[in-house]
Amino acid sequence: MTSSVRYAELTPRAFRERIAAAPIAYLPLGTLEWHGEHLPLGSDAIISEGFFSALAAKVGGIVLPPLFLGPDSCQVVDGKEFYGMDKASFPDGPPQQLDGSAYWVSDELFGNLIAAVLKQLARAGFKIVVAHGHGPSTNFFRAHAAEWEDKFGIKLFICWRAKEEETDGLGIQTDHAGANETSLVMALRPELVEMANLPADLKVWPLGVGRRRDPRIHANANLGKQAIGLQVERMTEILRKCLSPLAK
Repeated sequence: MTSSVRYAELTPRAFRERIAAAPIAYLPLGTLEWHGEHLPLGSDAIISEGFFSALAAKVGGIVLPPLFLGPDSCQVVDGKEFYGMDKASFPDGPPQQLDGSAYWVSDELFGNLIAAVLKQLARAGFKIVVAHGHGPSTNFFRAHAAEWEDKFGIKLFICWRAKEEETDGLGIQTDHAGANETSLVMALRPELVEMANLPADLKVWPLGVGRRRDPRIHANANLGKQAIGLQVERMTEILRKCLSPLAK
């Protein structure tokens, strides 16, 4: 069997082998979005694709190419649209377009896009789809999961735990460019993290970083590796339970 878990890299023979062993598709919900001055614009996809690759290596299945389009909050000021962290970063003043963000689509378009993806995955023979990544995209997927499960006859999962369980800092993408996401990118692609770009003065909060745990204080690669390891084990147990009746 091929060692690759990425859909785009599989031959038909390798695809047949992997889907027969575990009919799971992993859908990274990415963006091209400001993640502070220290992280790459594609952090959501880098994290979700990296995590899914580790999970697929453990439990089986196939990792799809990441989506870079997704929904988010939207505000129109003087005819100009601002999305997500454009306005969340400026609670005491007018919103500002943050460099590099190029991902926003409406809820309607995103819903149609995901439904089309799920229809094709069900047609290809997948029985389980796990989607995770960009917060608003993941929340949208979770909100419509029951509807899509009924429509396409597949089981859908995301990777967040209950909110009270995510307080340990060991979830997958539980903040925006804060200690959690920064640690995950440090673990997966350390060469892409530039912590020196952040303000040295800890009293100055970094632009466009969610106000949770300060990445300058709390982020490190070991924390990211611990989170990935913990969540791979957790999701492996969940997915194997779901696979068990399918094998009968």
